[in-house]
Amino acid sequence: MFNSVMKAMFGSSNDRYVKSLHKIVDQINALEPQMQDLSDDELRAQTDKFRQQLDEGKTLDDILPEAFATVREASIRVLGMRHFDVQMVGGIVLHRGEIAEMRTGEGKTLVATLATYLNAIEGKGVHVVTVNDYLASRDAEWMGRLHQFLGLTIGVIVPNLDEFSRREAYGADITYGTNNEFGFDYLRDNMKHERSQMVQRPFNYAIIDEVDSILIDEARTPLIISGPTEDKSEMYVSIDAIVKTIEEDWYEADEKTKQINWTEDGTDAIEKRLAEAGLLETENLYDVENTQIVHHLDQALRANIMFKKDTDYIVKDDKVVIIDEFTGRMMDGRRWSNGLHQAVEAKEGVKIEPENQTLASITFQNYFRMYPKLSGMTGTAATEAAEFWDIYKMNVVEIPTNVPVQRIDEEDEFYKNTADKFQAIAKAIREKNEKGQPVLVGTVSIEKSELLSTFLDKEGVKHEVLNARQHEREAHIVAQAGRIGAVTIATNMAGRGTDIQLGGNLEFRIGDELADMPEGEERDAAIERLKQEIKDEKQRVLDAGGLFVLGTERHESRRIDNQLRGRSGRQGDPGLSRFYLCLEDDLLRIFGPDTLFSRMMNSNLEDGEAIGSKWLSKAIETAQKKVEARNYEMRKQVVEYDDVMNDQRKVIYDQRAEIMDSETVDEVVVDMRYDAINAMVAEACPPGSYPEQWNIAGLKERVEETFGMSFPMEEWLEEDHVEPELIEERIRAEADRRMDEKIEKADPKMWRRIEKSLLLQELDGQWKDHLATLDALRQVVWLRAHAQKTPINEYKQEAFSLFERMIENLRETVTANLLNLQINQPPPVQRSALPDLPDFLTGHIDPLTGFDDSNDGDGSERRADLFGSLAGSPMAAASPGGVSDNPFAGKEISRNAPCPCGSGNKYKHCHGSIGASA
Repeated sequence: MFNSVMKAMFGSSNDRYVKSLHKIVDQINALEPQMQDLSDDELRAQTDKFRQQLDEGKTLDDILPEAFATVREASIRVLGMRHFDVQMVGGIVLHRGEIAEMRTGEGKTLVATLATYLNAIEGKGVHVVTVNDYLASRDAEWMGRLHQFLGLTIGVIVPNLDEFSRREAYGADITYGTNNEFGFDYLRDNMKHERSQMVQRPFNYAIIDEVDSILIDEARTPLIISGPTEDKSEMYVSIDAIVKTIEEDWYEADEKTKQINWTEDGTDAIEKRLAEAGLLETENLYDVENTQIVHHLDQALRANIMFKKDTDYIVKDDKVVIIDEFTGRMMDGRRWSNGLHQAVEAKEGVKIEPENQTLASITFQNYFRMYPKLSGMTGTAATEAAEFWDIYKMNVVEIPTNVPVQRIDEEDEFYKNTADKFQAIAKAIREKNEKGQPVLVGTVSIEKSELLSTFLDKEGVKHEVLNARQHEREAHIVAQAGRIGAVTIATNMAGRGTDIQLGGNLEFRIGDELADMPEGEERDAAIERLKQEIKDEKQRVLDAGGLFVLGTERHESRRIDNQLRGRSGRQGDPGLSRFYLCLEDDLLRIFGPDTLFSRMMNSNLEDGEAIGSKWLSKAIETAQKKVEARNYEMRKQVVEYDDVMNDQRKVIYDQRAEIMDSETVDEVVVDMRYDAINAMVAEACPPGSYPEQWNIAGLKERVEETFGMSFPMEEWLEEDHVEPELIEERIRAEADRRMDEKIEKADPKMWRRIEKSLLLQELDGQWKDHLATLDALRQVVWLRAHAQKTPINEYKQEAFSLFERMIENLRETVTANLLNLQINQPPPVQRSALPDLPDFLTGHIDPLTGFDDSNDGDGSERRADLFGSLAGSPMAAASPGGVSDNPFAGKEISRNAPCPCGSGNKYKHCHGSIGASA
């Protein structure tokens, strides 16, 4: 009660904080007349002036008011847009390393230019992170014009960009790109053998667009770079055939986690069938020898029971293509891990591709926490404010809208079953459509989109369906969703990145209708005509009530629902939103209070009748909070496990960087040799033991097998006062002598290259094997909970022991390889300046379910349109540009295959290069 009174009198803490920032906004506004008096050249010279002030000791906070005023004036001149005061508040929030929550249509992209410019003045690099490469390229071209006007350089990172262009882009003052591209470049950089090959600079500052999508929705799924292993396709097919014959009472399924467990009867029955098929190594299914079979059996069961065609994946061109659960997009090239994708391929009878082994991985939590300063912006973050602070130490600030929101959010409507619900939805859409009100319908799957489409066909309503099957037309469909009478069905509207403007989008109409019209008076007149048409049509839409947003069911996350609602009512426009629910919806069926819902609705509702109440809406919100809490715990668990690996990853990557930066690594190699010998001797001759207890025979054999050196150790035992230190000293002396002989015979430069290359190769190989071991450990360590042990503590202890063992193996292997190395003097060969890394597979894999949440897929056609507009611009050198001259564009050609033009080069180095294929 007291808190409510205080809040009513003084406002919330968020309100007070935002109010305090208006003092700085007043300073910015006071400088506006001064900025208006500057010429373009004088305005551009502000950047050099700010840099000089920073050199003289001023801080970014000191120059913030004048810098923001400069950006506002430049934006008016270059983009024709003036920052609102609330956008200035958002810019200050971003600069302070916080999250700005701003409603859809409030101009977040323009807000980012303020903090981006201010922090880029230092020249240390600013990264602007987006959810897909279309948005990265669009924002780089659009907002890049403003930054270039002020003298800053712009880069953009998109898929398939060559190494030189990536390095150039990262060297720019401001670099745009997707979260996946930034993360994968970090992993790839730490797999390279020369510092000059690395593309990224030290981390400085990043602004994340759609921060909730990247740091929350995708945070459970680490980025993984992997390479193929041996082919096991026959085993997948055999196990799949057996799984297809099982009975329902053989397993128990948990739809919440997409996990399945065998029952006791099921275990006995499946064990017999596997034995009959000759797939078991021993009679007992759970013997150690059958671990791999059990693993693949579980994956085959999940593939057949839990993963649904046209919901989790589609089959296209004889391939299983994953559907992103957040955006509904096809994820071409992405695959589930741990044999799950192969199990689905066996289920669908398509070609089975080999499994992959992890070579490098990192979670988004640990990647983005490496930035000294991190900020973000989104329309929906307040519901996850606690997690943002707990994991990232980022405060969420709700920025008020420039114009009060006029949208009406109606209570949810509840129906008994899906058929009644969809019939009511189709009827409501037809009614709105008849009076010209545009309707945006949000669904949670392709299947539901196509089901609703059939209902609308029966009602005679013309509509567009936006999902993975209409991937390439996505931006055009969304852009025109605000036109009079438009009906758009969309699978998950989160992160679409294209604004829905009432009356239509001028930019897209020009591109669609005037693409072939040459520049001139006729085109200018046509553009003016389109502007007037859009203005008139917008007024008709406003009179009809604005955009009507209709949700066909509630999503697991309230944020996704709010994102859908936020599409309506932008910049003070009128709007309406309503959700339709029924007992068969996944959220109610899996997480809702079943008996209570069923008792109320089945007994009180007639067929086709609806009910709406605040109590039911509250129950839905409670169910969503349960799911969000469960998902938060899963993300916390992932980051807890990755924190263990992260400490080890930092050690390995720091060691790699140190090796690459060193002209010679001879001291490191000597230390490794001495440590390896010391460990061998200590194991055979434990401290405090007597000579008769020493394993001299084992030590002699091991030294001979590993290092290729033989010693009369039995004779040493007959000497007086023999000590382990003496044995170690003699082995070391002989190893030193042999190494000195090799070094004398070799060219010094060549030997340094050999040492460095061998050291890096072994380090990478040992790290790769270590990652595979940790993957396996993480999948089984939870079983120790049955022994009253805490799995995460067990994982930490085991991981530490495994890491120490890996370091010991590394020392021993490097020493052995150098001692046994045969040096031949080859003729001088000209080395390529930057040898290519192999084409590794990249994925964004959930370690608990194997689900791939990679969210950077995007229509190539839109990239091509956009990149074409970059040609000839100052940023063209740092991004793909020009018109495509690739005659093979659109054809499925492996990037490593010979180019079809007959040049003899790989496709990726010929017509498949980014310059040719853009």
